Amino acid sequence: MRIEVLYFASLRDSCGVDQESVEMPEGDASQLFDQLNARHGFKLPRERLRVAINSEFADWHRPLTDGDEVAFIPPVSGG
Repeated sequence: MRIEVLYFASLRDSCGVDQESVEMPEGDASQLFDQLNARHGFKLPRERLRVAINSEFADWHRPLTDGDEVAFIPPVSGG
């Protein structure tokens, strides 16, 4: 299945892009993150991120379907 992935902040810096289209077998957001982390070497672990699927915050173990848009969102800081 094809998943559209959006990256923000340090994740975008690690990838060098703000979005990409990824092919993967059936799975969930945690498996997608692990696959992409192996490729890009993210500096933040999954436990420090939020995930949104189709513009809604979601559980990491929610199954993905073909055409989903997944955003990995790092913590926000600043003032």
